[in-house]
Amino acid sequence: MADTVLYECDDHVATITYHRPHALNAINGELRQDLNAAWERFRADEDAWVGIVTGAGRAFCVGADLKDGTSSVGEWSGSFWEIPTINSFESGMEIWKPTIAAVPGYCLGYGLTSVLRCDFVIAADDAEFGFPEVGLGVPTIVGAMRLPGRVGWSNAMEMLLTGERIDALTAKEIGLVWRVVPRDELMAQAHELAARLVARAPLAQRATKEMAARGPHLPWEDALRMGESMRRIVGATADAAEGFAARREGRNPEWHAR
Repeated sequence: MADTVLYECDDHVATITYHRPHALNAINGELRQDLNAAWERFRADEDAWVGIVTGAGRAFCVGADLKDGTSSVGEWSGSFWEIPTINSFESGMEIWKPTIAAVPGYCLGYGLTSVLRCDFVIAADDAEFGFPEVGLGVPTIVGAMRLPGRVGWSNAMEMLLTGERIDALTAKEIGLVWRVVPRDELMAQAHELAARLVARAPLAQRATKEMAARGPHLPWEDALRMGESMRRIVGATADAAEGFAARREGRNPEWHAR
């Protein structure tokens, strides 16, 4: 993987870092390829149980690179309507491991679409969020599908249809951000949360997250059948046996994600 995206994994926590600080981490073709590869690596990495995504320098990500935007959306096989669009984390790649966005500075366009895919959003106090696309004469698509469910219709429409930015405190007020912290505490806060998540059974977390995502879109009985099936599958794993044994023996469990 090239230097436009960094991937590090330590104590079951993978950190994915946008790394074009000179361009405020704007996405060009090279960064897009590396970013997709990083998320695919995280999804397949058996040692990575929790993911943190952040940006190097003064920004999280300012969206597509308008000076070098070739292939910023990625590349696909197929033709016209047959081209699949779920080729990235932003566009809906299925990852059921917990994810945390640690947001410094500007978070715009593709950057904000990525943040909306994360389970937790911790913002530095200098963070700014926005979808500027309408100011360029193009629509926001995935962000428009995702934002109303996070912040409510009118708040979403204000951001999407004006293209104006909001600050970190406003983002927290409307539910876009979970916590706002001083810039120099951002990564420490993200890793503190990641450590709390790693302390719990990873397979049980993934099943729970998937049910939270899929369940509301299924008929009630179908959701229950799916959930109970997942409960039995995860309940038959070595980690489930370890969890009950640790509780009986009064000790902390040792998880192995199997």
